[in-house]
Amino acid sequence: MTLAPYKGIGDPKVHVTKFESMMFLNSDSDPILCRSFSTFLDGAALLRFSSLPAGSISSFDKFARLFINHIVASKIYVQDSDYLGTIKQGQHESLKNYMTCFTIAAIEISYLNPKVQLHAIKSGLRAGKF
Repeated sequence: MTLAPYKGIGDPKVHVTKFESMMFLNSDSDPILCRSFSTFLDGAALLRFSSLPAGSISSFDKFARLFINHIVASKIYVQDSDYLGTIKQGQHESLKNYMTCFTIAAIEISYLNPKVQLHAIKSGLRAGKF
């Protein structure tokens, strides 16, 4: 089982659960869990938890709650397909970058109608040739 570093996209509870499942195979020691968890973070999440004072976490459960609460409090929720209409390809943005940003947002929407998704992709493309 592999676990990609958490970059702030997706449900933090799912990330913690996957991490615990993966680590259960290797160790269930609180110190090891706490020290290992940061290796599965990236971006702002990694910077935030790297700045915690030494000794400020007494258990992995506390660490996980802190992580989930912080991410949930700062997360921008994409609630429905209307949000996809706001994603536009920038004047000098590559098609690859546009599709990456669009896909990341679309993954967060439950039960997204493929027709709505396709319409939003087309609407967000800048005019002209690829």
